[in-house]
Amino acid sequence: MSEPSLAVRERASLASLLEKLGPDAPTCCEGWTTAHLAAHVVVRDSRPDAMPGFGVERFWAAGPLSRWSHHVEDRTRTGTPYPELVARVRSGPPAWSPVRLPAVDRMVNGSEFVIHHEDVRRAQPGWAPRALPLPDQDELWRLVTGFARLSRRPLVLRRSDATGVEHRVGSGTPRTVTGEPLELLLWLSGRRSVARVDVS
Repeated sequence: MSEPSLAVRERASLASLLEKLGPDAPTCCEGWTTAHLAAHVVVRDSRPDAMPGFGVERFWAAGPLSRWSHHVEDRTRTGTPYPELVARVRSGPPAWSPVRLPAVDRMVNGSEFVIHHEDVRRAQPGWAPRALPLPDQDELWRLVTGFARLSRRPLVLRRSDATGVEHRVGSGTPRTVTGEPLELLLWLSGRRSVARVDVS
């Protein structure tokens, strides 16, 4: 029997941490508690009408698609008991959900659950970076190179755990960002205050 995917393992770890901390713990997402983050995952899993708002949020945070997504999230959070939200995070999307497709799982679910797991972990007192196994870091590196395409500035992303492995995007004089793939992924996704990277 094959080992569960990174996305499946990170989803389970996130659900366990949400259950342990309760609904009012902070996260690294500004203005969000653990209840907000749990509702976000549930909506992502089960409300395709809200998905476009998540996709454009990076570029058009105040747009109507984004506002609708947040409206659905707020309604889900306030209208669903927290233990049920966590149970739905743990159980995953319904069978008909697009995010259940294997291709989507490979492309976006790994980054989604690794990042949100760290959003919760790194907002708690005394957190420390995790030592992920090399196959997981290699998978995250593939996600890093995908995220890097969204950068509007030239960058060199350099793995600190693998000599000579780097990825360049854009033209012009780049910034060089060095770290383990997990840390680079967090930096690229806007978690710069908690990402353990060196920028030069």
